[in-house]
Amino acid sequence: MILFKDYRNQHYREFIEDVGDMDGVQKILDLSVVPHFTTLQKFLCRVKTLYLRLTFRKTVNLFYSSDENIPITAIDSSGFTSGYCSHYFSERTGKIRKHFLKTSISVDTDQQVITGFVASKSRVHDTRHAEKLLRQCHKIRKSDCYVMDKGYDSEAILRLIREDLHANSVIPIRSWNNEIIGGKYRQEMACQFNDIIYPRRQIVENKFSVLKRKFSGDLKARRFLIQTKEIANKMIVCNIHRFLQFLVVRVFYRAEKISIKVCLQKVNLILSSNNPGFTTKQFIRQPFFNQRLLEKF
Repeated sequence: MILFKDYRNQHYREFIEDVGDMDGVQKILDLSVVPHFTTLQKFLCRVKTLYLRLTFRKTVNLFYSSDENIPITAIDSSGFTSGYCSHYFSERTGKIRKHFLKTSISVDTDQQVITGFVASKSRVHDTRHAEKLLRQCHKIRKSDCYVMDKGYDSEAILRLIREDLHANSVIPIRSWNNEIIGGKYRQEMACQFNDIIYPRRQIVENKFSVLKRKFSGDLKARRFLIQTKEIANKMIVCNIHRFLQFLVVRVFYRAEKISIKVCLQKVNLILSSNNPGFTTKQFIRQPFFNQRLLEKF
């Protein structure tokens, strides 16, 4: 129910009121009595972060086979507002909220799936999140290449990707009007920068936009531990939402292929009975193809 609440982007009270009117949802969840909204709040406070991490990992595994690697992974960071008052109230009182939780995520640029996330209470440099996030997402699902912006330009990060993770990286080099570039891997990156792969980094920015538009960029909790659980829920719901999109597309595509196959089988039966030696392709090319199909079906 917590994930369903985040999917609907509602407050606890509003969500419980709506669930009380949803007989179908109560039947699916096997709810004899709709719980009080504080029950959900207490559950989120008491559930261990480890269980949310395991659930997140299972949502990632929905998209891949056991030994499948990700071709390109993009990494970037953004912020989730940790204030619990409305933005309108902040503007009206003249106290604009500036505090937020910095969150870094890794995204598969092909499937657009979130494969890892790290959150911190204070504003830290991108490189502070990079090592932990790289090891985390590589453990969940290995990637052949990592794409990041200039904020992640560091010899230590490049060495970690090349030597420990055994992957490639595309990170532009920061320049301070100095021709001297320090570091072995930074020098290689300056000479062999891939302009074709680097634009894929924009997909992680699009993913942040989807997260904040569909599932809100505001965190309702006040304590940091509960806020990190809210962020984990948003990542889980976002991956589930992406999986449902894939599922709908595949079902309709499969249904379309099956309907075309059945139609062609019926055409073959018609041809074999009425026009011996006349192929399906020749029949389809005839101008009266649609009219004859309507007459037979």
